[in-house]
Amino acid sequence: MPLQSIEPKRLYRQIADQLRALIAKGEFAPGARLPAERDLARELGVSRPSVREALIALEVEGWVEVRTGSGVYVLDRSKRSSPAVEVTEWGPLELIRARRVVEGETAALAAMHGKKRDFEAMRRAVDNMRAQADQSEMPLEGDRAFHVAIVEASGNAVLVETVQSFWDSRYGPLFTRLGGYFENAVSWRHAITEHDAIVDAIVARDPDAARAAMHAHMDKSHQRYSASWRKAKAA
Repeated sequence: MPLQSIEPKRLYRQIADQLRALIAKGEFAPGARLPAERDLARELGVSRPSVREALIALEVEGWVEVRTGSGVYVLDRSKRSSPAVEVTEWGPLELIRARRVVEGETAALAAMHGKKRDFEAMRRAVDNMRAQADQSEMPLEGDRAFHVAIVEASGNAVLVETVQSFWDSRYGPLFTRLGGYFENAVSWRHAITEHDAIVDAIVARDPDAARAAMHAHMDKSHQRYSASWRKAKAA
């Protein structure tokens, strides 16, 4: 009997598969608006962030269009051919929650074991972010350098590679598309201020405060990406 390997599916992909199947069957015709995010979450018995990740995946694949301030609308697929999201793609909001767990501890470790050169690298990264933001650029380079500098201060190679893989997934299509709606000059200013608080706690060698500051940063990041579509900037 031929058997196929079984692969665990990410929750957002299971949701996207259901919605995609309903659209393909004609339950939602081209031009129709999908139920509100909160209603889909209630019907499916899942969280709104998981529904949001599924909707973003469907948008990347060309099944729907998110119209900020209006809703999510089904597209006509007859003349569209968009690649499917890779099965290995992490959901952006789920990723932020995972980063909260890991990077809260790497911040605490940096406060305990970091050296002067590590603190200087963190400060440089934040300064780089601020300079990029001042030039109306997305400060992604400085952001990555900041989080990598913190984990490198832990002295643990496994944690370094883990955080790098977490952060690099931010360049994936789902995170990129979601960021396109909710990242702007104001949100990045808030993030930079939160980074300053993390560095201050680490330099003060206060692991509890460093962990709390990183948790606060990740929680606020999650809130920014989970805000109402009506608060999102026009794509």
